[in-house]
Amino acid sequence: MRVLRILLIVVVILGALFVAADRLAVNLAEGEAADKLRATENLPSTPDVSINGFPFLTQMADRELDDVEVRIDDYEAASGGGERIRIAELRADMKGVKFSGDYSSATAATATGTATIAYDELLKTARSEPTDVAPGVTARVVGLSDGGNGKIKVEVEATVLGTKLPRPVSVLSSVRVSDNQVEVEADALPSFGGVELAESRVRRITDFQQTIDRLPGGIELDKVEAAEDGVEITVKGTDVRLAG
Repeated sequence: MRVLRILLIVVVILGALFVAADRLAVNLAEGEAADKLRATENLPSTPDVSINGFPFLTQMADRELDDVEVRIDDYEAASGGGERIRIAELRADMKGVKFSGDYSSATAATATGTATIAYDELLKTARSEPTDVAPGVTARVVGLSDGGNGKIKVEVEATVLGTKLPRPVSVLSSVRVSDNQVEVEADALPSFGGVELAESRVRRITDFQQTIDRLPGGIELDKVEAAEDGVEITVKGTDVRLAG
């Protein structure tokens, strides 16, 4: 019995040491992966990287990680015309991450995640300068917010014959993804002071698009929906490069 008891104690100690070594190794690997991702994407700050699954050391031996989660705050994506758009938070869950023998490169088989763009950032794309929509009538977008049920509320300020209307006109708009663009389109056209307006001219104000290119690792936009603090975009990708 004493021998069995000693063996059990040894097994427990060895198991604890293995777990401790495994967790130490995963912490070091997460830090190294975060540094490589920052360098690869030229990020201003180090992202958060979490390597899931246990044990980690056996995954390392196979040179493939089951699940890696990445979070990047304040990521600046290309928005067309050499301009940039700030993504408040980008999260991605990478599956089947294979890496090279010298650990210099890593590629995920698939990736899914979310990206959040604040309304004030998206507003930069809208027609915010006064624009002629009819003789004697100018209009401009002055605000974006959550309209409920996945819609964006677009606030349009109008001036008719030199007189600014007492309050902005609210327009509920649908939002969708098309060819790496976030597209906002009014469900119904507004009326400004009872003046008849051509649809094409009004939509020059109410409707707009925001291109979002060069997301990390080549992930792409999938779906978009209006939320309380901004638009929430679903992203996805295959053969996503994490480093190298």
